[in-house]
Amino acid sequence: MYKRDFWAMIALFFASMLVLSGVAHAENGWPRTVQGAKNSITLQQAPTRIVSTSVTLTGSLLAIDAPVIASGATAPNSRLADAQGFFRQWGDVAKQRGVKRLYIGEPSAEAIAAEAPDLIVVSATGNDSAIKLVDQLSAIAPVLVVNYDDKSWQQLVGVLGEATGHEAQAAARVKAFDDHENALKSKLTLPPQPVSAMVWNGDGRAVNLWTAESAQGKLLQQLGFTLATPPVNIQQGHSMGQRKDIIQLSGENLAAGLNGNSYMLFAAEDKTAHAVMNNPFLKQTPAVEKKQVYALGLDTFRLDYYSASNLLTRLEQLFVKS
Repeated sequence: MYKRDFWAMIALFFASMLVLSGVAHAENGWPRTVQGAKNSITLQQAPTRIVSTSVTLTGSLLAIDAPVIASGATAPNSRLADAQGFFRQWGDVAKQRGVKRLYIGEPSAEAIAAEAPDLIVVSATGNDSAIKLVDQLSAIAPVLVVNYDDKSWQQLVGVLGEATGHEAQAAARVKAFDDHENALKSKLTLPPQPVSAMVWNGDGRAVNLWTAESAQGKLLQQLGFTLATPPVNIQQGHSMGQRKDIIQLSGENLAAGLNGNSYMLFAAEDKTAHAVMNNPFLKQTPAVEKKQVYALGLDTFRLDYYSASNLLTRLEQLFVKS
């Protein structure tokens, strides 16, 4: 009898250890609650079928090896995108991993549902936002709403890493980039400061000026650049009154808003720099007069690990003396 009681106690002890181990595992792994831009979501286990409704966020998911099965896209074969409508800096990676294009532009709840996702990622702002469909998409799978207009790409992969269980991959990408960035910073000979960092659209009738809260602005500042501050009345021109990363300039505000001593042109190649220097509205600005206008590559419209790494290479070519 005592023998049976002894073995019963041993069994109870090991059962208790298993329960405690399970609790610890749950606390450190899954389920987990992730805070999004609009609300928090609880995920029972690491997602294995992620749909990204935002072509901007897809690159950051791919960078941390998250299991993205499908993504929204932008206009194919454009200056920014490949034949799939995926951004050029990670289009080959998406192809290698078999990422499916769901739609171009306008999001489709039906197309998303057909992929049977266990996590749907939505951007809170921007032209690739599916924010209006969140309630509908929440009936399909947990929906993580992410702001990218107030974060560096490093902060962004941190959020996505937590949501996908790929924290280690996110940390590794950030460390590799930060090491590269720190090594470059010590070698840079900066152009005349401050700088106006922008996306020049077409003939210059509309320009998006990157703010200090944008991923582009954050990266430049980390490297020692100083962003020019437009006049207060122009600073009220944030896109749609919602986005924090850009100020839209046009018409009479163009020259006044682009008051930096150097121009940094994102999503641009050399021919764009020539167009800016030949623009009649800007010919009296210091940057154009002194030909301090620099194109930073077509793939810098949205910054993720891939495009930010390419940007460092471009800055090295421009501002490191051989």
